Amino acid sequence: MTAPAPSPLKADPSTAGPTLILLVRHGETPTTGTVLPGRAPGLHLSDRGRAQAARVAERLAGLPIDFIYTSPLERTCESAEPTAAGTGLDVKHDDGLLECDFGDWTGAAITDLAALPEWQTVQHSPSEFRFPGGESFPEMQARIVGALEELRTAHAGGVVVCFSHADPIKAAVAHALGTPLDLFQRIVISPGSVSAISFVEGQDPAVLMVNSTSEPLSGLRAP
Repeated sequence: MTAPAPSPLKADPSTAGPTLILLVRHGETPTTGTVLPGRAPGLHLSDRGRAQAARVAERLAGLPIDFIYTSPLERTCESAEPTAAGTGLDVKHDDGLLECDFGDWTGAAITDLAALPEWQTVQHSPSEFRFPGGESFPEMQARIVGALEELRTAHAGGVVVCFSHADPIKAAVAHALGTPLDLFQRIVISPGSVSAISFVEGQDPAVLMVNSTSEPLSGLRAP
């Protein structure tokens, strides 16, 4: 990814106020919960997923959003469309927000994968697991944490909405909470949910909200 250019309206990170990053999981697709889709192209939102994306835009209405970023996959781009339309902002693609690269497991049925002995490692010791032909969980976490660091530095003091995927969002939230990666599977990130992290230069991040799916967010403010 090419680092986004800092906005001339924002102060540098050392003097700016809190940067608020909202992590939105894409809406449901026809295979949500049954298949590990990974980065395979051609997967679009279902009718329910489109309704969830519209609901995200409604919940974000009134929040002073400065930038919208999304994973380049179709399901995240489609999820970002209602929010972009409501704010009039352009959507920028960021490869750091991509789904984990599941390698040879891409497209496999979750019930089949759950029968493999490796599945227990995925669930209970993910820090030790690399998907065959794909990415490891530590690499995935480092990727999205690095992407968010670039965004919060480039847009210091702003409000940034990022549309991504369940595992990367879980990994980012776990990192912000100081939770070991081996426990990140305990975090639930539902389709169409919003999680929020506040960043202040020189301080640990503050997790304001995780897996929120209902209330309006117009009053959300970084501490």
